[in-house]
Amino acid sequence: MRAVVYEGVRDVAVREVPDARIEASTDALVRITSSALCGTDLHMYDGRTGAEPGLVFGHEPLGVVQEVGSAVQTVRPGTRVVIPTHLFCGTCVMCARGLSAACLRARAEGPGAAYGYAGMGPYPGAQADLLRVPWADANCVPLPGEPGDAYEDDFVLLADAFVTGWHAAATLAEVQAGDTVAVFGAGTIGLLGAYSALLRGARVVYCVDGVDARLDKAGELGAVPVDFRLGDPVEQIRADRARTGLPLGEEKLGGIDRVIDAVGFQARDREHPDRERPDQVIADAARLVNPAGSIAVAGVYPEKDLHPRPGANAREDLVAPWGTLFTKGVAVRFGRTHDRRYTVLLRDLVVAGRARPGVIVTHHGVLDDAPELYRSFDRREDGVIKAVLRPS
Repeated sequence: MRAVVYEGVRDVAVREVPDARIEASTDALVRITSSALCGTDLHMYDGRTGAEPGLVFGHEPLGVVQEVGSAVQTVRPGTRVVIPTHLFCGTCVMCARGLSAACLRARAEGPGAAYGYAGMGPYPGAQADLLRVPWADANCVPLPGEPGDAYEDDFVLLADAFVTGWHAAATLAEVQAGDTVAVFGAGTIGLLGAYSALLRGARVVYCVDGVDARLDKAGELGAVPVDFRLGDPVEQIRADRARTGLPLGEEKLGGIDRVIDAVGFQARDREHPDRERPDQVIADAARLVNPAGSIAVAGVYPEKDLHPRPGANAREDLVAPWGTLFTKGVAVRFGRTHDRRYTVLLRDLVVAGRARPGVIVTHHGVLDDAPELYRSFDRREDGVIKAVLRPS
């Protein structure tokens, strides 16, 4: 079968690899119809997370079951399914608590596992023709319709991007109806975090970025774009809130109730744009958040950065403004997305017509287009925000 294979720093290629196959009675074999590129793939692509050459990329799969093991009961050949990024057994202590991203059985080295992900187990990725899905009854989420229909882009985002955006807004930030929200980073997760906040009834959502295409897309979704190239985004947001008029009794709350960090360790230093400043967003968030508000950290912060850029360092230890956060009484929450908490809920919102996350998909291609799409995505060029690959 063909697959997108990591060959070295900023180098992927489409190669023939051994066919995925059933290895256990609880497995399913899924023929992929769509698989998306993710910002986390770029962390590996850029050589920053220790990916080994030969790793098959991709952790956002949508497809049709081709074959099942003898113990699989809930899906059968021909079932259309989306497969969450974090594969899990469904029966260990953590899975029983609904913490599927911390499964204790999926990876020998520690909690949690994922497809096509450095350090997250021996599971090849989904940017390929076929994917082996362990514990298929837990990991395959049935979907209506047929491959290539009007929901293809919406459904592929249920593997990771939409559930992560929803997790950031609903669980980490605890966005409620009437809240004010600011999202730093208007990549896929930031945009879908903003979209989720709006679905949950936020009164206003600001999206901070410095890429024109992303800012335009934020505006299309109903958020207020904030271009950090034009000045301090915290002051821009405070000025906009003052200009539009603070509600009676909220004159001292000129900040934001809920802030989402969808950037992570690769944040740019605004004073030195050619350099990275991993603590830039947390510093801005601490200044912006209202007393008793919350900050959700959905962006990736690795324990080690194996290919640091100017301004970064190998350890990525952050100097956080703990005093400000303590004085304001702010809740700060991190955490991987426990995908299966949300997959069915969000699937049903899509089917009911209440959510169409596929609006953020900007590019489509076949597997052979992967090297060029990765290059453009990594350079933030050609308007690539979210790209979806199809086998052919």
